[in-house]
Amino acid sequence: MIRDITLGQYYQGTSLIHRLDPRTKIIATILYIIVLFIAQNAFGLAISTLALIAVIALSKVPLGFILRGVKPIFIIIVFTFVLNLFMIPGEAIAVLGPLTITRESLRTASFLAGRLVLLIFGASLLTLTTKPIGLTDGIEKLISPLRRIGVPAHEIAMMMTIALRFIPTLLEETDKIMKAQQARGADFETGSLVKRAKNLIPILVPLFISSFRIAQDLAMAMEARCYRGGEGRTRMNSMQMTRLDLAGFAFQAAFAAIIIIFGR
Repeated sequence: MIRDITLGQYYQGTSLIHRLDPRTKIIATILYIIVLFIAQNAFGLAISTLALIAVIALSKVPLGFILRGVKPIFIIIVFTFVLNLFMIPGEAIAVLGPLTITRESLRTASFLAGRLVLLIFGASLLTLTTKPIGLTDGIEKLISPLRRIGVPAHEIAMMMTIALRFIPTLLEETDKIMKAQQARGADFETGSLVKRAKNLIPILVPLFISSFRIAQDLAMAMEARCYRGGEGRTRMNSMQMTRLDLAGFAFQAAFAAIIIIFGR
């Protein structure tokens, strides 16, 4: 289950999506998330799904690899669906004891679950097709105008990218700790949900210790390489918008316009 989380991982490739400027992909991801919540009918959700499928096909990232990202949060998706299924009043279509399923609750639950899945896929696609250094540069460029009011753009971008970059590392560390404790007799698979949650508590202490150790090693490595923040730093590869990025922005504009006009 731990290994199935794909957020923060990079999938090597040379596809059209990989070659897009990081700023284009960051803006596209933010716009896609906004548009997902603008869509209010089945047509809007269907267009959002088709647009994502088209981008996944262009990225050439295996669909199975992307689908792995949904497994770890499948319980959250099901819980969200079930919670909304019984909590919204309206025209009753089924009664299960004291619980009532309404037409409105079924529609809302389906929409929220679908949005959550598409949101995860869209966010995962950003990190899967963008190198960490490119993501850092893209975020820094986008928020660099805020420097005029004292916002440390480079430092914020660096922290965000390091956080994303070390998600796979921490997940791998968690997997190692769980396997080591299972070899000593720990049980994380059987029992009630509460019992399994309690059995995970002993993982937290060694995981925190390991996290601090990794952070200290990273800080020492950055200091050894004379890292002093973003002031006066240069880049080996400068980012430049190309015709491919213009085509990407045109696709985003058309997609957003269709959702705003027909998907509400």
